[in-house]
Amino acid sequence: MAQVATRTLKNYVAGRWVEATDAAAQDVIDPATGGVLAEVPLSTPADVDAAVRAAREAFPEWRATPPLERARACFELKYLLEEAKDDLAALVTADNGKALKDAAGEVRRGIECVEVATGIPSLMQGANLEDVSRGIDSDLIRQPIGVFAAITPFNFPFMVPMWFLPFALACGNTFVLKPSEQDPLAMEATFELIDKIGLPAGVVNLVQGGRDSVNAILEHPGIDGVSFVGSTPVARHVYETAAKHGKRVQALGGAKNHVIVMPDAELESAVDGVLSSAFHAAGQRCLANSVCVGVGDVYERLRDRLAEKGAEMDVGPGSEPETEVGPVISTAARERILEWIDKGLADGGELVLDGRERGDGDCFLGPTIIEAEPGSELAREEIFGPVLTLVRARDLGHALEILNASSKGNAASIFTTSGGTMRKFRHEAQAGMLGVNIGVAAPMSFFPFTGWKDSFFGDLHAHGRDAIDFFTEKKVVIMRWPDA
Repeated sequence: MAQVATRTLKNYVAGRWVEATDAAAQDVIDPATGGVLAEVPLSTPADVDAAVRAAREAFPEWRATPPLERARACFELKYLLEEAKDDLAALVTADNGKALKDAAGEVRRGIECVEVATGIPSLMQGANLEDVSRGIDSDLIRQPIGVFAAITPFNFPFMVPMWFLPFALACGNTFVLKPSEQDPLAMEATFELIDKIGLPAGVVNLVQGGRDSVNAILEHPGIDGVSFVGSTPVARHVYETAAKHGKRVQALGGAKNHVIVMPDAELESAVDGVLSSAFHAAGQRCLANSVCVGVGDVYERLRDRLAEKGAEMDVGPGSEPETEVGPVISTAARERILEWIDKGLADGGELVLDGRERGDGDCFLGPTIIEAEPGSELAREEIFGPVLTLVRARDLGHALEILNASSKGNAASIFTTSGGTMRKFRHEAQAGMLGVNIGVAAPMSFFPFTGWKDSFFGDLHAHGRDAIDFFTEKKVVIMRWPDA
C-alpha cells in the first residue's frame, strides 16, 4: 500500500499562501492517536521579514481606512467564524486533544473578542475640552501605531490569537501572527476565512515556525509591538528582548492559581468547580486552579469528595462526547508531568488520587491529586497538567498567606457563602483575576485579562479597554485660532 504524503502547511503573506523558504519542518501530531495530521514549516527570519515588509507596506492604506469600515471587516469575520465554529472546534480537538465541549467553549470565547472589536468606532474615540486656556481648545485623539505581532501558545490555539488579532486590526494596525507549531491547524483555517473578507494584501499575515521565528519577531525593527502568551521564563525573555529592541510589549506568563474552599461553602458546588478548573483541558490552561486550599474542618470532607468525583471523570479522546479529560499536548509533556508527580511524592506528598495509568494512549493522564505542604515545590511551581495539589489552612488568613506567597498572580478563586469572607478575599488576594464560587476566573473579552506578578510582564493587558490603549497611541492637539 502506497504511503500517503503528509501535506506541509504554508504561510499567509501579502494576501497569498506561500511556502516557507526553508525545508525544515516538524510533524503536527494528534495527541489522542499519535497520528500525523500535517507538517508545519519552521520558518526562517527571512520568512518573518517577508511578512513584516508586507505588513509595513499595507499599513498606510489600512490606517487611512475609516474605523467604521474596519469594524465592518470584523463583522464579516465574526459571521464567517460563526458559520465555521463547529469545524473550528473539531480542529482544536484533533490538533490539541482537549474535549470537544472545551474546544467549543474556546471558539465561542474567541469569537466574542471579534464581537468586542466591532465596537471600535466608539472604543477608539478620544476626548476634547474647550477653553483649556483663553481662546485655546484641546483634543485627545487615538491613532494606530504600525505593525504588531503575536506569538501564541498551544493550549488555546484559536482563542488566544483572537485576544490580539481583531483588536489590532480594528484599531488600524497591520498584523503578523506566529501560532504554536504544536497545533497550528485552527489558525490555518481561520486565515482561510480571513482571506475571504477582502482585506488589503498584507494587513494580516501568518508565519508558521518555532524558536527562530519568535526571536526574529522580537528583534525585527519593522515591528512596533509584540503580544505573547506562554510560560513565565519565556514571557520574561520576550518582554526583555522586545523592549530592548524598542517595542511595546504585553507578555502573559505562567500561573500557579489557588482555589480556597471555606467551611461554609456549598461543598458539592465547590468540588465540581475545583475539578472542572483543575482537570478540564487536561489542566493545560493558565487559569486552572492547580492548588486547592481546604480551610479548617472542611478539609477531610473536601479531600474525600475530590478523590471520589475525580476518579469518576471520563478520560479519553476529546472527540468522544462523554470525555471530560483529554490527552496532554505531547508525549514530552506527559513525561514532564510524570516527573513532577514522582518528585512531589519523593518530597513527602501523599497520593490522594492516582491518574497515571488512565487513558489509552501515549499522551493520556487522568486526574491526579496529591496532598502536600504549602511551601513544597509541588505547590509552588507550574506543572501545566492534570495534577491538583491539596493543602490545608487553619483559617482564611492562613489561606491568604499561602495564596499570596506565590511568585505568580494570575488568578484565584474562593468558595464561600459569606459576604464578609468574600470581601476580605477580594481585598487581600494578590492575583489579577478572582472568582467567587466560580472555578475559572476568566474575564469576558470586554474586560482585560489582568495577570499580576510573574504572570504578566508589561503595562497593558490583553483585550478589553487595555487592548485599545495597547494598539493605539494618544496624541494631544492644542489649538488657538485667530478671531474671524
